Amino acid sequence: MALARLDGKDYQQSSTAALNGTDPGADPPAPESRDTRPPESRWSVPPPATTQGLPEAHPPWGTPQANTIRMWTRKRFMLAGAIIVAAMLFCGGALTVTLIHRTTVGNGRAGPGLTGPLSGGPPPDEAAIAGAAAARTAAAAWIARQVDPAAIIACDPQMCAVLQGDGIPAARLLLLGTGNAAPLGSDVIVSTAAVREEFGSRLTSVYAPVALATFGSGSARVTVLVVAADGSAAYQRSLQTDASARRSVGAQLLRNPDVRVSPVGRRELAAGQVDARLLSVIAALATPYHLDITGFGAPTAGADPAVPLRSADISVAPAGSGGAAATLNAAKRFLLAQQSPYRPAEVTTVQLADGRAALHVEFSAPSPLGLLGSPN
Repeated sequence: MALARLDGKDYQQSSTAALNGTDPGADPPAPESRDTRPPESRWSVPPPATTQGLPEAHPPWGTPQANTIRMWTRKRFMLAGAIIVAAMLFCGGALTVTLIHRTTVGNGRAGPGLTGPLSGGPPPDEAAIAGAAAARTAAAAWIARQVDPAAIIACDPQMCAVLQGDGIPAARLLLLGTGNAAPLGSDVIVSTAAVREEFGSRLTSVYAPVALATFGSGSARVTVLVVAADGSAAYQRSLQTDASARRSVGAQLLRNPDVRVSPVGRRELAAGQVDARLLSVIAALATPYHLDITGFGAPTAGADPAVPLRSADISVAPAGSGGAAATLNAAKRFLLAQQSPYRPAEVTTVQLADGRAALHVEFSAPSPLGLLGSPN
């Protein structure tokens, strides 16, 4: 029995040793010599082969983009510089040719063909502006003196401002270009470049066919026109009818022994060129006085030939006894006592070339039509 236990114990130990890989009955193995042990590698993995290709290096994206922009900008500046140089050379050559041409065509001497800034004169645009301003100023002064103070004047804003500066109240001004499609309702219209551009050919063919006065020339021209209330065609017919009546009355005055007229004045009376209001007051003065008419004044610059003459220098002599000065003053008071439209705008005493005193009688513009009725 004891042997059996020992055998069992030995069996158990043998089994345990087999599981641990040792034999309890065998001697322990001798330690291995360092010289016979293979050398340990210091690398955990094999080093890369020297023949393995390295990956290609790529620069950051911003670097080539910046280089491209820099090169493109440099080329653009070089191209722009070349264009500027070429343009300067071309302009310089053109200017040289122009100067040579102007010099050779100007009376055979150097420089007479030069005008404008190169010759020291004002640029054309400044000259045009100055000319237009001068024409507006002259027209405004004429309107303030000659046009009926009750007349309504149609004008563009700039011209209206000049008229107001000459003392014409705003109540007499019809401002064009501010919703007013036509100058209807006015008596005269001031034709400037702006007004002509606005109305075109309709300005004279429809609204205002007759010029009372003109100032300046070209695009700077300013013309004072009579507005035809019933249209241009009707106004022209009335003007012709009025001229016939004026010729008839003028012929009667020429036959009056109390009216003496200069040769030029006689032709103007016979042609019907004298204003109807002036004819009427001459006929009225010829009853109590002897009249000597030296002239009817010169036509206004730029006026239509059909526009009547509105002034006269009249020497008055008493029909009976009386002094010349007293007679002149009495005639002046008579004229200023008349009612519109026969009251003159101006009655002043002037001295004639022969030393005599006379009355300068002048009516305002425009001349009314139809005062004398139909011609006989």
